[in-house]
Amino acid sequence: MPTITEDCIDGFQQYYARPLERPKKKSFKQMIYDDEDNSYFGRTIDSWAKIGTFYFAFYGVLGALVAICMWAFFQTLDPRIPKWTLDSSIIGTNPGLGFRPLPPVDNVESTLIWYKGTQHENYKHWTDSLDDFLAVYKVPGLTPGRGQNIYNCDYNQPPPKGQVCDVDIKSWSPCTKENNYSYHKSSPCIFLKLNKIYDWRPDFYNSSQDLPAAMPENLKTYIADIEKKEAHKLNTIWVSCEGENPADQENIGPVNYLPIRGFPGYFYPYQNSEGYLSPLVAVHFQRPKRGIIINIECKAWARNIVHDRKERIGSVHYELLID
Repeated sequence: MPTITEDCIDGFQQYYARPLERPKKKSFKQMIYDDEDNSYFGRTIDSWAKIGTFYFAFYGVLGALVAICMWAFFQTLDPRIPKWTLDSSIIGTNPGLGFRPLPPVDNVESTLIWYKGTQHENYKHWTDSLDDFLAVYKVPGLTPGRGQNIYNCDYNQPPPKGQVCDVDIKSWSPCTKENNYSYHKSSPCIFLKLNKIYDWRPDFYNSSQDLPAAMPENLKTYIADIEKKEAHKLNTIWVSCEGENPADQENIGPVNYLPIRGFPGYFYPYQNSEGYLSPLVAVHFQRPKRGIIINIECKAWARNIVHDRKERIGSVHYELLID
């Protein structure tokens, strides 16, 4: 009769008995399909069917819930009207000012416009960049819906609802493609645009008697002259471009603004109408000093535009160097 110790040893040996060895090829095949118990990867067909049914139902219900949530979310949105506007939005109510042409993409942080006026290949980047930027203004078909709803606006003739104002590219001369935007004459044209903010309405400086002290004197004189001769054009977001420092102001030379010195008020408010294009101001630097970097700051002027160079709102900075 076996003793208790012998029973324990027998049980230990049975528990830790080495499993039957199978050939490697047979083991791999049996891992995929075992004909002894008719299983695939260790599970029978019925087991796999139950697992598949569960996951199909689980992800089906999950997908349906996500679809319902997305559908409900999109019911609250308008494809043309942002949900949060003006003070409620991240953009806020103070538009920024942009300039074109921009430096090459490999020098994206630069704001320097640098070229040799006598070499076509040298200034070609700048004129080509302006060609690309202005293409949508020259070819209405490049902007969806623009060909059907362009309206010839004026200060006394704002656009009807659903229509957009035309931008007269002929009024930019000599800042035109045919004239190389005057780059070949070392008197380049820089185009300015105001960033779009939905439903933002400018509060115009439309009286020469109530202009800010920081406004350049030549702009004050210009507004006073407009007030006398063409008072209906006073509803304009005015523009000024000056040298940042006294030396820059001496080197910048005379500056001309085309077609007028600002953005006409009838382009505002921007309401994302189909075919809308922002108004542009072509700034023509007629005789900038060559061989020296000129720091330039351009500002947009309205009562509700605050200038902050650090935050890049209401103004834009760039440099000009013509060899």
